[in-house]
Amino acid sequence: QVQLVESGGGLVQSGGSLRLSCAASGSIFGFYTMAWFRQAPGNQRQLVASISNHNSTIYTKSVRGRFTISRDNAKNTVYLRMNTLKPEDSAVYYCNALPEVLAWGQGTQVSVSS
Repeated sequence: QVQLVESGGGLVQSGGSLRLSCAASGSIFGFYTMAWFRQAPGNQRQLVASISNHNSTIYTKSVRGRFTISRDNAKNTVYLRMNTLKPEDSAVYYCNALPEVLAWGQGTQVSVSS
């Protein structure tokens, strides 16, 4: 079973940047479309960005132009580069396949101060 481990979160000021990483165990990683999700307190989990196994990317409107999703299949890792962060980007960030067929990891907390 594929396991997902997210890392790279932290506390940054508004306008700052972070790069999140999601390491997946298992050799079948390259077959999945992978995605980043986020969940703020009191809100439902939201799809942020996805990347297909052919590197086609899709972003939710609120992060378009600020976030970049990428993947390294040789390292079984998907990344989320986040620039020009805003307080409303604060959430726990998770990765998963799309659709979400893998077990959820613990996520990584991103906090953006104003």
